[in-house]
Amino acid sequence: MIEVLRAGPATTVQDLGRPGYAHLGVPRSGALDPAALALANRLVGNPPSAAGLEITLTGCTLRPTRAVTVALTGADAEVRMDRRPGDVGRPLSVPAGAVLRIGPPRAGLRTWLAVDGGIAVEPVLGSRATDTLSGLGPPPVRDGDRLPLGPSPGRPPPVDWTVVPPVPPRLRLTLRPGPRDDWFTADALDRLLRTAYTVSPVGDRVGARLLGAPLPRAVAGELPSEGVVLGAVQVPADGQPLIFLADHPTTGGYPVIGVVDDVTGLAQARPGTTVTFHGPQR
Repeated sequence: MIEVLRAGPATTVQDLGRPGYAHLGVPRSGALDPAALALANRLVGNPPSAAGLEITLTGCTLRPTRAVTVALTGADAEVRMDRRPGDVGRPLSVPAGAVLRIGPPRAGLRTWLAVDGGIAVEPVLGSRATDTLSGLGPPPVRDGDRLPLGPSPGRPPPVDWTVVPPVPPRLRLTLRPGPRDDWFTADALDRLLRTAYTVSPVGDRVGARLLGAPLPRAVAGELPSEGVVLGAVQVPADGQPLIFLADHPTTGGYPVIGVVDDVTGLAQARPGTTVTFHGPQR
């Protein structure tokens, strides 16, 4: 078991998600940066699909009941095992009963923790991921939880260190227009591609809300709900764009002006981060 002494406000169990169920109204969910979680799993000898913890902003405090190997990836943060310091990006041996403290990120927003054996909560539709929108999977981690661990896979691979990538001060996202860009004025798409937006404080695993120049509509009518995908840029009535992330709904009624190719950078985007868009390279 891993005992949760302090969970923080938004720590969840995540793996690579549950793809293939959108037609049933179930989003993929999973880690907001799947590559970061897969790397943490590799560092402790787990398969990439093993479940770990996604820790947001304030860090957390844990205590294993058996000796474990852990690894942290994503945002850089202070790590301590009792009084001994550790590092993000390398395997760490934690004795049974030692207190593992993971501090707030020095930059960015989220850190991923893998434990040898993986977090062995009961899977739902083939995944252990917490879906914060639908409620599928385990609930968000709380103080006092005891999270089961799977059997240790044995000695991890001989990796001494992995580079912790810096968090960029600005995000530049590739946008593919459509499917409902014709519901907006010609000026709206030009405005989206030529002006800067900032990440709103109101955001979560469902979507990243942006603040900036509103996008005027050309069609004022109601759009029947239709399918939406990861990275869809939906524009509610206030004209401020919203980029859907891992726990997004599978349908939506506001028009989608475009779709972002890769949203993993938004996993580390704190409120106030500058976001710009550009069209795909031809």
